[in-house]
Amino acid sequence: MRGSQRTLVPALVYAALSTAVVSSLGMLLVPSIAVEMDVAVSTAQWMLTVNLLAGAVATPVMGRLSDGPRKKRLLLVSLAIVLLGCAVAATAPSFEVFLLGRALQGLTYGIVPVTIALVRQHSAPDRSQSAISSLSVTVATGIGVGYPLTGILAGTFDYRAAFWFATVFVVSAIVVVVRAIPDDVPASAPAPPFDFPGAALLGTGLGSLLLGISEGARWGWSSPATICVLVAAVLVMTTWVLVELRTSHPLINLRTFARPDVVLANATAIGLGGALYIGLSLGSLVAQAPESTGYGLALPVFWAGFVMFPLSVGSFLANRVVRRVSRRIDLAVLLPTGAGLMTSAAVLLWLAHSELWELVCGMFLFGVGMGASYAAMPALIARSVAVAELGSSVSFNQVLRTVGSSFGTAISAAVIAAHTTAGGGATNAGISATFAVSAMVCLTVFAALTMHTLATHRSRSQSRRSTGTLG
Repeated sequence: MRGSQRTLVPALVYAALSTAVVSSLGMLLVPSIAVEMDVAVSTAQWMLTVNLLAGAVATPVMGRLSDGPRKKRLLLVSLAIVLLGCAVAATAPSFEVFLLGRALQGLTYGIVPVTIALVRQHSAPDRSQSAISSLSVTVATGIGVGYPLTGILAGTFDYRAAFWFATVFVVSAIVVVVRAIPDDVPASAPAPPFDFPGAALLGTGLGSLLLGISEGARWGWSSPATICVLVAAVLVMTTWVLVELRTSHPLINLRTFARPDVVLANATAIGLGGALYIGLSLGSLVAQAPESTGYGLALPVFWAGFVMFPLSVGSFLANRVVRRVSRRIDLAVLLPTGAGLMTSAAVLLWLAHSELWELVCGMFLFGVGMGASYAAMPALIARSVAVAELGSSVSFNQVLRTVGSSFGTAISAAVIAAHTTAGGGATNAGISATFAVSAMVCLTVFAALTMHTLATHRSRSQSRRSTGTLG
């Protein structure tokens, strides 16, 4: 049997970093892709949309499959498909072929849930919680490093060099998984049947929802195309819920959503996912915008990626702190703490974003808050659901983060579209208004989580007093 307990978590973290590396090939390279592929910037944005759509379909499917006995094989197959996508994107002779590569890379969204299921299977219960926290913030930490690397490669060579780097990294991740992860053990009982109707309905519903949200600003929110796609998404998702509640082996066990910890984690994923994406996308935009806009820093792509590096530092430090205190405090307390820090970051960027140090401080606070929040979400779910449901439950939390990010994309696009210059660029008022939306979303999530935490503490205190009186 390959692998050992000593190498398991580092190997899984390294595999999860492939998600961060591929994610860093997104918004920073949109202008470069538009120029190199000779397409409009609005068309180049499809490199983000198609990746998001593929991820939304693949993630819940991979989550359910990771609840089965072939977790290592699933991880290797997923990494192999992502590897193919990187190679296709690096060598694409046309924009259409390039989009195919980006779609294949969408499987990276499902890799973190698979790694979490593996660590839950192979680690002792007292060690799995800290490992799950580390894995859940790996993407955030890695993005802060991936963006500078992407900027350096694209700025020194071209965008293809960045995709070749991702290709080499995924190859190394496959080697690490093969050598360091314990082999799959054949299940003693047959695996439950896979929920194909549920997978088809969820994939179609999520795909329609994300497509409508992502393209609504471009198509027009009142256009027949946007309305039809969003109405279809609601109908399909409603059908999916009804089917899942009646299926003996559903793709996602919706009954686990009635548990308070799971509800808390999933609701937070949507809100903070949207607010964070607004902050990251605007940070990249402000860094590269010309100084004539009144807010832009005019950084070349080589240096623009470094603006995200403090995000990595903050999330890494937060994860180290979470690992030390996770056994002493309730994980639910970390959610309002993280949301409060992200609120501070969003307010800072709303009020001050025209200087480099302001962006750097904002990204650092975002990283610390995100590190605390994202470390708590999967751990809360893991302590509330059975091992057999962990992969699908965590993967759906990942999907909800993606849905939240899509809402953030749509909101930022709509606000900026309402505040544009004659040349089509964003105005300073538009940038400030969009940062304000991020701050309001963070503040709303923070207030809701704080109220929930206080109510829970009050209920427990009353219960202890009642128990003491009866005693």
